[in-house]
Amino acid sequence: MLPSIFLPSTLLFSLWAAPAVFAGDVHWLQGCNPARQKLQEGTFQFQTDCDSMTYCHSNGTCALRGCRQDEFPFGYSSNVTIPDRCLKGSFCPDEQDQCQPLLAVGSACQFNRDDECDAPPNFKDLADTTGFGLNFNGSVCLNNICMWANVTVGLPCVVQNTAYTAYGPNGEFNDIVSRGNCKVGLYCDAQQLVCVQAKAIGETCDADKECLTYNCLAGGTCGQTTDTPVKVGTWVYIVVGVCIFGGMLGTLVALYFVHKKDRTAEREKRMQYWREQNAFRQNILQMQETARSSLMAYTPTGTPGGSPRNSTLYGQGHGDEQHGMLHASGNKSSALRYYVSDDGSQMDDHSDEDLMMRQRNPNAGRF
Repeated sequence: MLPSIFLPSTLLFSLWAAPAVFAGDVHWLQGCNPARQKLQEGTFQFQTDCDSMTYCHSNGTCALRGCRQDEFPFGYSSNVTIPDRCLKGSFCPDEQDQCQPLLAVGSACQFNRDDECDAPPNFKDLADTTGFGLNFNGSVCLNNICMWANVTVGLPCVVQNTAYTAYGPNGEFNDIVSRGNCKVGLYCDAQQLVCVQAKAIGETCDADKECLTYNCLAGGTCGQTTDTPVKVGTWVYIVVGVCIFGGMLGTLVALYFVHKKDRTAEREKRMQYWREQNAFRQNILQMQETARSSLMAYTPTGTPGGSPRNSTLYGQGHGDEQHGMLHASGNKSSALRYYVSDDGSQMDDHSDEDLMMRQRNPNAGRF
């Protein structure tokens, strides 16, 4: 870690003033204390007693802001008129009270407010186009002094090291950000205090500022910029595609076999049910056939040694004798028409669903 003499005095002031901070809870026209305005510890964000729509006026009350820094400011209500941004050649300070003209080189500026400093004549050549925020139109605010970022290799430079609070898997740690007034592509060496050429990808480094990509890897070499898209080989796409297709196919096959097993089980249940019902039906038909055979073999009372063919039902008479028998029974129900089942109820002999049948015989006790 770099010596503490390189740390800005604002950090030491923030550590001293932290216990007395009451920021952001005072509304318009209410009392505030300008002495309590400070930079927040760890983030160095400007803090004041007043809320996000007001600033602490020198008279000790919160007044409405007269300008804004951001395109879309935070904390404004929907029914409040948002102040305008400053025009070219002016800037809106941290207090956001009113626009002020740009500051000349050597003037006091607010912490890291490069945009408060006036641009050099050749600002187009010095302006940072890398997106790392090294300067603003060739101007830089270091140690609260406006400078131009135009120092070349080997010449003395000014450096500002700021310890920001960062958070990682192992907890809180300090992230040192080092800035200088060297030209883009150079960095100010904190030990020698001279501008040094920045390093390319793969070269050894100790800090982000030493790399052209502003990204010093944990292994001590300069890596690609953190926003560089990761490019993978064609084989990776092929492997991923095969895995996705294989996973889908495997899922479908697994579902097919699971449903097939369920269908087989259901089919076996239905077959077993059909076999049981078929066997039950065959038993019923067999019992009906047995009952019919028993009735056909029945011998009427009063005909010793006779057979069913000599009975009145199967008479063998001829002519008028046969006709007389049939005619006599024409208006009389057959003695075999009604039967009694096992439960004692009467059933018609035309039914095909009778399980047990017998003749209703007036001569009880024959069987």
